Amino acid sequence: MRAFHSDHFVLPLPPGHRFPMGKYRLLRESCEADPGGIVLSEAPAATDGELALAHEPAWIDAVVGGTTSLQEQREIGFPWSERMVERARRSVGATIEAARVALLAGDGVAANLAGGTHHAYAHRGSGYCVFNDVAVAARLMQAEWHRATGRPAATARQLRVIVIDLDVHQGNGTASIFRDDPSVFTFSVHGARNFPFRKEASDLDIELADGCRDEEYLRALGDGLQACAQRTASTPPGLAFYLAGADPHENDRLGRLRLSQDGLAERDRVVFEWLRKRRIPVAVSMAGGYGRDIATTVAIHRRTLALACASWSSWQAESRG
Repeated sequence: MRAFHSDHFVLPLPPGHRFPMGKYRLLRESCEADPGGIVLSEAPAATDGELALAHEPAWIDAVVGGTTSLQEQREIGFPWSERMVERARRSVGATIEAARVALLAGDGVAANLAGGTHHAYAHRGSGYCVFNDVAVAARLMQAEWHRATGRPAATARQLRVIVIDLDVHQGNGTASIFRDDPSVFTFSVHGARNFPFRKEASDLDIELADGCRDEEYLRALGDGLQACAQRTASTPPGLAFYLAGADPHENDRLGRLRLSQDGLAERDRVVFEWLRKRRIPVAVSMAGGYGRDIATTVAIHRRTLALACASWSSWQAESRG
C-alpha cells in the first residue's frame, strides 16, 4: 500500500505548544522500521492552482505571502513561517497523491501519514488547519477522473465523493466548503461538546456525549454508515476520504470520549469493510491525535495503517479474482 509523508517540514513552534508535531516523524519511522506492506513516498507540494479549487485566492495569497494577521494566526494555532507554508502545501499534496493512487491507479486504498485538516474554510484557517486537504483533493480528483474517462462533458458522469470524518472534532471547514455541492456527501461522527463550538451542517452529523465508550460509538457508526448507504443509493460515491482520527481515544488530552485502542481498531475495520464491499476507493488520513503519551497516539495511527494495508491486500485479491 502506498503512503505519503511530509514530516521533514517541522514548524518552529514555541516551547510547550500542545500540537504533537513529533508524532508524524515517529509514525514514519515506525513504518520504515516495520513496513508491513507499506511503501513510503515523500509528498509533493500542492500548487496554488490546486489549492484554488477549494480556497479563495485572497487566502492563498495571504498564507503564501506571509500577510496573515495575528488574529488569523491565532485562529490557526501556528505562527507564520515559510516552513508552515511548505508543510501545509505538502499535507494537501499527500492527500492528493493518496487519492490518485487509490482512484486513478486502481490501488483501492492509499494513505497520508498526516492530513485531515478539516477545520480550514475556503477563506480562512482554523484549529491547526491552514488548507483543507480533503476538499482540494476531492475537487481535483473530480476533474482528473472526468478527463480520465475520455467522455464529452455532456455525457460524462460526475465523480461522487463521500467524506467519512471520524476525528473527534467536527469537520466544520469541510462541511462549509461542500454545503451546496451535491456531488460530495459529508459524514461526521464527533463529540457534541467539543471544538468547534459552533458546528457547521454536514450532510450527516452524529454527535456523541462526553465519555462515550466503544459499544455506543460503534453502534452510532454502524447506524450512520447505513444511513449513508441509503442516502447515496441513487448516486453512489466513486471515491472516499476517511479521516481516522486517534483523538476519540480515552487518554487523548482534547478528545473527551472514552474509546479503547481495540474500539478504534474495530472502527477502522468497519469503515474499510463498508468501503471495500462497495468497491469505493479510499484515501486515508490520520487527522487528530493529542494523547498524553505520544507513543500511544502513534500506535493508534500505526494500527489504522495496518488495517488499511490489509484492506488494500483484499482489494487487490478481489481485483485479480
